Order: sequence, then C-alpha cells, then structure tokens
Amino acid sequence: MLAITGGRLETVTQGSIPHGTILIGDDGKIQAIGQDITTPPGCPIIDAAGQYVFPGFIDSHSHIGVFPDGEAQGAADGNELTDPITAGVRIIDAFNTVDVALQDAIQGGITAAWVTPGSGNVIGGQGSTLRLFGQHIDDMILKSPSGMKGAMGENPKRIYGGRQKLPSTRLGVAQVMRQAFLDAQHYRNELEKDAHYQRNLDMDGLLLVLDRQIPFRTHAHTADDMLTAMRVAREFGVDHIIEHGTEAYKVVDELLRYNVPVSCGPALVARVKVEVRGRSFKTPGILAKNGVKVSIITDHPVVPEQYLVVSAALAVAEGMEEQDAIRAITKTPAELCGVADRIGSLEVGKDGDLVIWDGHPFEYKSHVDKTIILGRVVYDRTYTPRRLQLTIRPRYRRAEISKLIRIATSVGKSGRCVLRR
Repeated sequence: MLAITGGRLETVTQGSIPHGTILIGDDGKIQAIGQDITTPPGCPIIDAAGQYVFPGFIDSHSHIGVFPDGEAQGAADGNELTDPITAGVRIIDAFNTVDVALQDAIQGGITAAWVTPGSGNVIGGQGSTLRLFGQHIDDMILKSPSGMKGAMGENPKRIYGGRQKLPSTRLGVAQVMRQAFLDAQHYRNELEKDAHYQRNLDMDGLLLVLDRQIPFRTHAHTADDMLTAMRVAREFGVDHIIEHGTEAYKVVDELLRYNVPVSCGPALVARVKVEVRGRSFKTPGILAKNGVKVSIITDHPVVPEQYLVVSAALAVAEGMEEQDAIRAITKTPAELCGVADRIGSLEVGKDGDLVIWDGHPFEYKSHVDKTIILGRVVYDRTYTPRRLQLTIRPRYRRAEISKLIRIATSVGKSGRCVLRR
C-alpha cells in the first residue's frame, strides 16, 4: 500500500484536486482519491506538497524497444520487409526489454505506449499496448494485440517500388490493402466450411480487424492518403485510426463525418520527406477544437520518447487548449490503445500508474520527481546510488581491462564510479 499526500492531483476526468491524497492498494489499484482520505496506520507516505501528480503519460504511436537506441540500424526488428502483407507478425516477439530508451521514458514521465511495427509494409503487423517498465515482456503487456498497423504513401512505395514489385504507386498500395482484406474474407469462408482448413497467421491477424476486435491503424501523412485509408476502412467496415495525420487539418470534415481519431505527429522533426512538409504543432489544436479525437505522439525514435511532454507543450504554445493537450497524452491515447479502463486518468479502480512532477510538466524547468507503476516507485530523482568501485587486478587480460574502462566511462560522469588499480 502507498499514499501520496499534499500534491495537486490532476485527475484528467474529474478536474484538479489541490492538496489531495491518493491511496494505492497492495494490488496496485487506486483505492481512494480526494482531499479527505484517511491514510491507514503503517502505510508508506510520499509527501507531494507543492508538486503535481499526473497519471503516467501515454504515447499512442512508438517504436521503442524494436528500434533500440544506440544500436546499429541492422539491429532493428520493427519492419519485416520480405512481403508487403505481414499481418501475422506480433511486436511482442521482437521487443527489447533492455532498450536504454525505456529508462529515458520512465524518467520523462512516459509509462505506457502503443508499440507498433514500422510503416515499410502495406500491412505491417500487430502492435501492442505496453508498460514501459518491466523485466520481461509478459510483465509489460497491457493489451496485445491492440491494433493492426497499415501504411499508405511513400514508405511502401519506396520499399517495393525499389524492388520492381507491387506496390510501387499509391494505386498499388490501395490495391494490395484491399486484396489482403478480400483474401481474409475468403479465408474465413473456407474455415467456416472446413474446420481443418489450413491456418494462415496473416489471415488470422486480418480477421481480428474485420471482426472489429482491434482497430486498423493506418500510417497516413497527406490528405489524399488519409482519404484513401478511410475509404478502404469503410469498404470493409473496420474500426479505423489515422496515424500521423500531418495534413489532418485539411480533412477535418471527413474525420468528423466518419468519427476517425488521429494519433497526431511527430512535429518536432525536420521536413525530411515530402509528406511532412505541412507538419505543424498547430494541427493537434485545430483537430481538438473541431471535435476530432486526437492524441499526440513521438513516433520514437523519430522523436525521443521522453519528449512526448515537450511535444504536448509546444502544441499548447501553438494554440491547443492546455486541458486538450493533457488529454492528448493521457485519456485519449488510453482509449485509442484499448486500455482506458486501466490507465489514462486518476480514478478509483484504475492502475496506480502515476508521475509526481516538481512543477507543471509543460513548464520547461519542471522535472519528474518520481514515477510510480502499480503503486511501486520505479524512478526517484532524489535517489543517489552507492558509489561503484571497480578494481583492476594485475592478472586481468587486456579485454577485461577494456571492459572495466567501458563500464566506468558509462557511469563515471555522475561521480558514482571509481576505477582504481
């Protein structure tokens, strides 16, 4: 059990509670929240007076763990580019739980993300909603799968056009996508006629989408690609989310007409390709003001995961209402990722995943003071580890000495490591 007292509780759904208390039970669930909460005898207490307590922030589009930080490009496992349709692959089978970016995320107040395959394929596979802290992937899963990744536009064109293979144009991308769904419908008909019909994992994955168990989440930057993606989704009656939506401000009417949400971003990037010429931090605010459900994303590693908060703050600077921006990195991504019953707001019965800030997170001088997951403090800015002492013995070989030097160098700047002979 854990109590956080005295802080300003930003519940997201029930407004702010100044000088509030939040009580998290042994099961990791929020048991009580408010100003008149009695703390049980012997319960550990964190004094958050003068600080802000937010639900852990959520990135609804990230490649963290499958495009690991600081590793060679060949180490990435986010794109299975051997075929334009790989609906059967699952991101959890490639997730690297020791990606150093996970520590950056936790220290930046980001506690969960929709981790998705890349956009090199027309249909790239099954993404999952994961906590960004845990020893093993099975400990980190909030919902898996929680979306099927699709992609329009330049990425699949570039990959397969360069091989002189379908698709090499936007015409081809749409055809390949439609054909995949038609094949899945045929596959289901055959299964219904013959229970021993040969299983196909790609088709099984697409049936999850056709049966509306998970949404089809389509990478689309330009207005024309978004319109095509929505058209295909309507033809097959699937739940649909636009990923990126760089030019979503041009098609607000269609997004509203068909009730299509947008995972918007990243905007904290250069115009590295023609599709993102229109990137702007004004877009999330335009969508929110017009009633489109919008979340803000990093597309990590395009923008480092910990800068999700910075992206939301910059959207506020460009006209987005502050509360809309907060919802865009808490409640709304929880909804898009299929886990709003567990995280995304501070409410009784939800998971005790929250972050204590020493100032408002949109203020540039603010820091995460503590990150708490399921009632357990997993990051504490005030904690100083014991000094690590590494000793070089006379019998050590050159390789062993080099290894010790690398370890010392990696942590030595903090003053927590001493290397001596």
